[in-house]
Amino acid sequence: MEPTNLLIYFVLVVFAILGLVTLAKSARIVAQYQKGLIMRLGKYHAMVRSGLHFLMPFVDQLIRVDMREKVINVDPQKVITKDNVTVTVDAVVYYKVIDPVRAEFEVQNFGYACTTLAQTNLRNLIGDRALDETLVARDVINTNLRQVLDEATNAWGVKVTRVEVQKIDPPVDITEAMSRQMKAERDKRAAILESEGIKQSQILQAEGIKQSEILKAEGDGQARITRANAEAEAVRLVSTAAENYFKERAETMRRLEVLNNTLGQNTKYIVPSNASLVNVLGLDAVAPLTKGKGGDATAAPASPSPGPRGNP
Repeated sequence: MEPTNLLIYFVLVVFAILGLVTLAKSARIVAQYQKGLIMRLGKYHAMVRSGLHFLMPFVDQLIRVDMREKVINVDPQKVITKDNVTVTVDAVVYYKVIDPVRAEFEVQNFGYACTTLAQTNLRNLIGDRALDETLVARDVINTNLRQVLDEATNAWGVKVTRVEVQKIDPPVDITEAMSRQMKAERDKRAAILESEGIKQSQILQAEGIKQSEILKAEGDGQARITRANAEAEAVRLVSTAAENYFKERAETMRRLEVLNNTLGQNTKYIVPSNASLVNVLGLDAVAPLTKGKGGDATAAPASPSPGPRGNP
């Protein structure tokens, strides 16, 4: 083979290799969670989505921006509260890029800027509160800090989604004093609850005794009413019986008086043989009395001859 042909083959191979290298360097892949920023000759040109893209060799440059939510740890720092107590505070910040262009060109180091901003605002928020308020207002501090960071980072194309204050640690002596105070408060609440329980128990016991006494009194009253009604009925029956008894005796006495006045001068009486003297005289009521003293009155035998007999 002639030298000229060899030179041509060599040049073609070199150009082919250069073309392949150039093609390989111009092909860029953007991941699913990224956005691509194309810089052409050092100036922003376009934003591309995820996938395979070809750039102009030696002219274009691709910058990948992660669009996933990220977290930044805010280093612990000592902060003085409103009542001059030094506490150690740290936090975490969650953020997400919403504008890749501004996030890339508006701030140089977002992580450092966000951490510094969070530390500064933590000092301000805790410095306006006493220790007791700081310990119980963790959610309020989180909300206020998130709002401040979100407003500040909005110009950087970043959205602060959440801020969490992880720990607020007072000095050891303050912690021990707080532990003693909390123990005293727990003991106090326990004593109050115990006394309330005893009070409620006594109230319930008194209510039970009261209801028992009321029911007992009602039972006694009902029993007395029943006994009184029974005694009244007995008295009424005795009174009725006595009234009837004395009424019958009075009628008998009147009859005896009438008979005495009417027949007192007569010495003889005519009585049917089959009749009793008591029946004839109408003194049925005094029959038991006559029995007790002299027996029954007997009738005189009747005369066989007809006609009445006169008195001698």
